[in-house]
Amino acid sequence: MSSSPSLPAQASKAQIKRWRMHLADERAEAAVYRALATKRQGEEREILLALAEAEKRHENHWLQLLGEYAGQPRRASLNNRVLGFLARHFGSVFVLALAQRSEARSPYATDADATPAMAADEAIHEEVVRGLATRGRNRLSGTFRAAVFGANDGLVSNLSLVMGMAGAGLAPHLVLLAGVAGLLAGALSMGAGEYVSVRSQRELLSASRPTQVTLSAAKALDINANELVLVYRARGMSQADAEHRAAERMGQFDCDCDPSLSYQPEPRPSTKKEPEADEHETIGTALGAALSSFCFFASGAIIPVLPYLFGLTGLSAIIVAATLVGLALLATGAVVGLLSGAPPLSRGMRQLLIGFGAAAATYLLGLLFGTTSA
Repeated sequence: MSSSPSLPAQASKAQIKRWRMHLADERAEAAVYRALATKRQGEEREILLALAEAEKRHENHWLQLLGEYAGQPRRASLNNRVLGFLARHFGSVFVLALAQRSEARSPYATDADATPAMAADEAIHEEVVRGLATRGRNRLSGTFRAAVFGANDGLVSNLSLVMGMAGAGLAPHLVLLAGVAGLLAGALSMGAGEYVSVRSQRELLSASRPTQVTLSAAKALDINANELVLVYRARGMSQADAEHRAAERMGQFDCDCDPSLSYQPEPRPSTKKEPEADEHETIGTALGAALSSFCFFASGAIIPVLPYLFGLTGLSAIIVAATLVGLALLATGAVVGLLSGAPPLSRGMRQLLIGFGAAAATYLLGLLFGTTSA
């Protein structure tokens, strides 16, 4: 009869259970990063594989503590299992946003059996994943912003319109007509407004971006009346930095400079800034934002009208419309929460309360005006 593995010295059964869970979660997190890496290329792939290696180090820590009591691999937490499934089958920015939240909830900072280095690793991992997720957010933020705002505006505004009309006691066919008219008017207005907004913002960015005229004009400038310094000062440089940059542009480093100029010709060490997201990429295209806004407003605005399209009337139509819109508001709020790394349930509830608050207000106004007119 074989004996069961002995517990590590001074370890309780509760500790063993917790260690085995940490071990399973580390293996699951490493698998998530490897799965995401298969869907990436270049630098992002290398970063994800490096994260997987870091999780491997944490896995080894728990294996050493457990010794032979590590036993058969146990199942990871539900959160990590779901994350692994999504990483294997989708690999989108949503998965990175969820992974960011998972790293933020690491228990190592308060677990006496985890080393301080492991807790620090998890904090850094959150920032690494945040950076990767931000790249994806930047790629879709312009169009996504228009889509989410459009859908929520359609849901809330048309539900409010339908509720107000129903509260006033109008006939079902008039409520349906008002809902369809609100859908078309709102979708066209949203699309046109989003196009103008994004187009104007892109034009402002283009007008504000510095040109390269200083490269071609520098050599013909009067060195004793160097207006090139003013260009760089207008762009926000200090006097010394502006003079130094002007000297570079005019090729003064390799010759005897005019002593009347106060800049120093010695090259300064370059300070490399972190790459910033392209403003145009972050904003999105005007046409893409307009089409997204139009389509998503329409898709949201059609939901409160559906009960009337299928012949429901009275209180039953209002209840069905409110239920459908409520589910849609929860879904859009949860999606925003996932992308922003915030709790999806709380974001969904926030959307629901705002939408239902607006609808309830218009329904009460409809009741008031309906009673008054009667």
